[in-house]
Amino acid sequence: MNPRPYRLHQRKAAAEETRTRILTAVRELLMVRGGFTGFTIDAVARQAGVARMTVYYQFGSKVGLLEALCDFLAVRGGIEQLGGVFEKAEALDALAEFIALFARFWDSDRLVIRRLGCLSALDPELEEVLRGRAERRRQGARAIVGRLIEEHGRPLPEAFHEAVDLVYTLTSFETFDTLAGATRSPVEVAPLVQRLLRAALGLERY
Repeated sequence: MNPRPYRLHQRKAAAEETRTRILTAVRELLMVRGGFTGFTIDAVARQAGVARMTVYYQFGSKVGLLEALCDFLAVRGGIEQLGGVFEKAEALDALAEFIALFARFWDSDRLVIRRLGCLSALDPELEEVLRGRAERRRQGARAIVGRLIEEHGRPLPEAFHEAVDLVYTLTSFETFDTLAGATRSPVEVAPLVQRLLRAALGLERY
Protein backbone atom coordinates (compact mmCIF):
# COMPACT_ATOMS: atom_id res chain seq x y z
CA MET A 1 0.00 0.00 0.00
CA ASN A 2 1.34 3.40 -0.94
CA PRO A 3 1.28 5.61 2.16
CA ARG A 4 1.48 8.83 0.15
CA PRO A 5 -2.28 9.31 -0.50
CA TYR A 6 -2.93 8.71 3.20
CA ARG A 7 -0.36 11.33 4.21
CA LEU A 8 -1.80 13.79 1.69
CA HIS A 9 -5.27 13.19 3.14
CA GLN A 10 -3.91 13.80 6.64
CA ARG A 11 -2.24 17.05 5.58
CA LYS A 12 -5.41 18.23 3.87
CA ALA A 13 -7.50 17.43 6.95
CA ALA A 14 -5.01 19.25 9.18
CA ALA A 15 -5.05 22.30 6.88
CA GLU A 16 -8.87 22.36 6.92
CA GLU A 17 -8.87 22.12 10.71
CA THR A 18 -6.42 25.02 10.93
CA ARG A 19 -8.46 27.05 8.48
CA THR A 20 -11.65 26.50 10.48
CA ARG A 21 -9.83 27.37 13.72
CA ILE A 22 -8.65 30.68 12.23
CA LEU A 23 -12.11 31.60 10.94
CA THR A 24 -13.64 30.70 14.28
CA ALA A 25 -11.04 32.95 15.92
CA VAL A 26 -12.05 35.86 13.67
CA ARG A 27 -15.69 35.35 14.62
CA GLU A 28 -14.79 35.20 18.32
CA LEU A 29 -12.78 38.42 18.05
CA LEU A 30 -15.70 40.20 16.46
CA MET A 31 -18.04 39.05 19.23
CA VAL A 32 -15.90 40.64 21.93
CA ARG A 33 -17.11 44.12 22.84
CA GLY A 34 -14.99 46.56 20.86
CA GLY A 35 -13.21 43.64 19.21
CA PHE A 36 -13.65 45.05 15.73
CA THR A 37 -11.38 47.97 16.58
CA GLY A 38 -8.49 45.55 17.19
CA PHE A 39 -9.03 43.37 14.15
CA THR A 40 -5.57 42.62 12.77
CA ILE A 41 -3.83 39.54 11.37
CA ASP A 42 -1.69 39.43 14.52
CA ALA A 43 -4.78 39.46 16.74
CA VAL A 44 -6.39 36.71 14.69
CA ALA A 45 -3.24 34.57 14.88
CA ARG A 46 -3.05 34.99 18.67
CA GLN A 47 -6.72 34.12 19.09
CA ALA A 48 -6.36 31.02 16.90
CA GLY A 49 -3.09 29.95 18.53
CA VAL A 50 -1.18 29.89 15.24
CA ALA A 51 1.72 31.79 13.72
CA ARG A 52 1.02 34.99 11.79
CA MET A 53 2.45 33.40 8.66
CA THR A 54 0.01 30.50 9.00
CA VAL A 55 -2.86 32.94 8.53
CA TYR A 56 -1.21 34.32 5.39
CA TYR A 57 -0.45 30.81 4.15
CA GLN A 58 -4.08 29.79 4.53
CA PHE A 59 -5.72 32.94 3.14
CA GLY A 60 -3.07 34.83 1.18
CA SER A 61 -3.97 38.28 2.48
CA LYS A 62 -6.26 40.14 4.81
CA VAL A 63 -8.79 40.46 1.98
CA GLY A 64 -8.61 36.71 1.42
CA LEU A 65 -9.28 36.15 5.12
CA LEU A 66 -12.27 38.49 5.04
CA GLU A 67 -13.65 36.81 1.92
CA ALA A 68 -13.29 33.42 3.61
CA LEU A 69 -15.01 34.74 6.74
CA CYS A 70 -17.98 35.90 4.64
CA ASP A 71 -18.13 32.44 3.04
CA PHE A 72 -17.92 30.86 6.51
CA LEU A 73 -20.84 32.97 7.76
CA ALA A 74 -22.80 32.29 4.58
CA VAL A 75 -22.54 28.53 5.09
CA ARG A 76 -23.54 28.88 8.75
CA GLY A 77 -26.51 31.01 7.72
CA GLY A 78 -27.79 28.73 4.94
CA ILE A 79 -27.25 31.19 2.12
CA GLU A 80 -26.46 28.30 -0.24
CA GLN A 81 -30.24 27.82 -0.44
CA LEU A 82 -30.45 31.01 -2.50
CA GLY A 83 -30.34 29.07 -5.77
CA GLY A 84 -33.66 27.45 -4.90
CA VAL A 85 -35.32 30.86 -4.68
CA PHE A 86 -34.98 31.37 -8.43
CA GLU A 87 -36.41 27.94 -9.17
CA LYS A 88 -39.80 28.92 -7.74
CA ALA A 89 -42.52 28.69 -10.39
CA GLU A 90 -44.18 31.96 -9.32
CA ALA A 91 -42.37 35.29 -9.03
CA LEU A 92 -44.29 36.23 -5.88
CA ASP A 93 -43.20 32.99 -4.23
CA ALA A 94 -39.61 33.74 -5.26
CA LEU A 95 -39.89 37.21 -3.71
CA ALA A 96 -41.32 35.79 -0.47
CA GLU A 97 -38.57 33.18 -0.18
CA PHE A 98 -35.87 35.75 -1.06
CA ILE A 99 -37.08 37.90 1.83
CA ALA A 100 -37.37 34.96 4.24
CA LEU A 101 -33.96 33.54 3.35
CA PHE A 102 -32.15 36.81 4.00
CA ALA A 103 -34.06 37.34 7.24
CA ARG A 104 -32.85 33.93 8.43
CA PHE A 105 -29.32 34.64 7.22
CA TRP A 106 -29.06 38.03 8.94
CA ASP A 107 -30.35 36.47 12.15
CA SER A 108 -27.93 33.53 12.04
CA ASP A 109 -24.94 35.56 13.33
CA ARG A 110 -26.47 38.94 13.95
CA LEU A 111 -23.86 40.42 16.29
CA VAL A 112 -20.94 39.41 14.08
CA ILE A 113 -22.63 40.72 10.94
CA ARG A 114 -23.43 44.00 12.69
CA ARG A 115 -19.81 44.40 13.80
CA LEU A 116 -18.51 43.58 10.33
CA GLY A 117 -20.61 46.50 9.10
CA CYS A 118 -19.06 48.75 11.76
CA LEU A 119 -15.58 47.59 10.83
CA SER A 120 -16.21 48.22 7.14
CA ALA A 121 -16.68 51.92 7.93
CA LEU A 122 -13.08 51.95 9.19
CA ASP A 123 -11.51 49.39 6.86
CA PRO A 124 -11.67 50.03 3.08
CA GLU A 125 -10.64 46.43 2.32
CA LEU A 126 -13.57 45.01 4.26
CA GLU A 127 -15.89 47.62 2.79
CA GLU A 128 -14.93 46.38 -0.68
CA VAL A 129 -15.56 42.75 0.32
CA LEU A 130 -19.01 43.53 1.75
CA ARG A 131 -19.90 45.69 -1.25
CA GLY A 132 -19.17 42.74 -3.54
CA ARG A 133 -21.42 40.49 -1.45
CA ALA A 134 -24.18 43.08 -1.44
CA GLU A 135 -23.99 43.33 -5.23
CA ARG A 136 -24.93 39.65 -5.45
CA ARG A 137 -28.09 40.39 -3.47
CA ARG A 138 -28.82 43.29 -5.83
CA GLN A 139 -28.46 40.94 -8.80
CA GLY A 140 -31.00 38.63 -7.16
CA ALA A 141 -33.34 41.57 -6.68
CA ARG A 142 -33.00 42.44 -10.37
CA ALA A 143 -33.93 38.90 -11.40
CA ILE A 144 -37.01 38.83 -9.19
CA VAL A 145 -38.24 42.28 -10.21
CA GLY A 146 -37.84 41.31 -13.85
CA ARG A 147 -40.01 38.24 -13.28
CA LEU A 148 -42.64 40.28 -11.41
CA ILE A 149 -42.93 42.64 -14.36
CA GLU A 150 -43.26 39.74 -16.80
CA GLU A 151 -45.86 37.87 -14.74
CA HIS A 152 -47.90 40.68 -13.19
CA GLY A 153 -47.08 43.89 -15.04
CA ARG A 154 -46.02 45.35 -11.71
CA PRO A 155 -43.97 47.24 -10.96
CA LEU A 156 -44.25 49.24 -14.16
CA PRO A 157 -41.30 48.63 -16.49
CA GLU A 158 -40.18 52.25 -16.25
CA ALA A 159 -39.91 51.84 -12.46
CA PHE A 160 -37.61 48.80 -12.76
CA HIS A 161 -34.48 50.37 -11.26
CA GLU A 162 -36.41 52.03 -8.44
CA ALA A 163 -38.08 48.69 -7.66
CA VAL A 164 -34.71 46.91 -7.56
CA ASP A 165 -33.45 49.54 -5.10
CA LEU A 166 -36.50 48.93 -2.90
CA VAL A 167 -36.06 45.14 -2.84
CA TYR A 168 -32.33 45.54 -2.22
CA THR A 169 -32.84 48.03 0.63
CA LEU A 170 -35.67 46.19 2.36
CA THR A 171 -33.74 42.89 2.35
CA SER A 172 -30.61 44.48 3.81
CA PHE A 173 -29.15 43.68 7.20
CA GLU A 174 -29.85 47.23 8.35
CA THR A 175 -33.57 46.86 7.60
CA PHE A 176 -33.73 43.45 9.26
CA ASP A 177 -31.80 44.63 12.32
CA THR A 178 -34.10 47.62 12.76
CA LEU A 179 -37.35 45.70 12.31
CA ALA A 180 -36.24 42.75 14.44
CA GLY A 181 -35.20 44.93 17.35
CA ALA A 182 -34.75 42.92 20.52
CA THR A 183 -37.81 40.71 20.19
CA ARG A 184 -38.85 39.84 16.62
CA SER A 185 -37.69 36.63 14.95
CA PRO A 186 -37.01 36.19 11.21
CA VAL A 187 -40.42 34.51 10.94
CA GLU A 188 -42.01 37.73 12.21
CA VAL A 189 -39.84 40.15 10.23
CA ALA A 190 -40.20 38.48 6.82
CA PRO A 191 -43.99 39.09 6.52
CA LEU A 192 -43.49 42.75 7.48
CA VAL A 193 -40.96 43.21 4.68
CA GLN A 194 -43.17 41.29 2.26
CA ARG A 195 -46.16 43.55 2.98
CA LEU A 196 -43.99 46.65 2.58
CA LEU A 197 -42.64 45.48 -0.76
CA ARG A 198 -45.99 44.35 -2.15
CA ALA A 199 -47.43 47.78 -1.31
CA ALA A 200 -44.43 49.64 -2.71
CA LEU A 201 -44.42 47.60 -5.94
CA GLY A 202 -48.18 47.78 -6.50
CA LEU A 203 -48.73 44.06 -5.86
CA GLU A 204 -51.22 44.19 -2.95
CA ARG A 205 -54.05 42.50 -4.88
CA TYR A 206 -52.02 39.47 -5.93
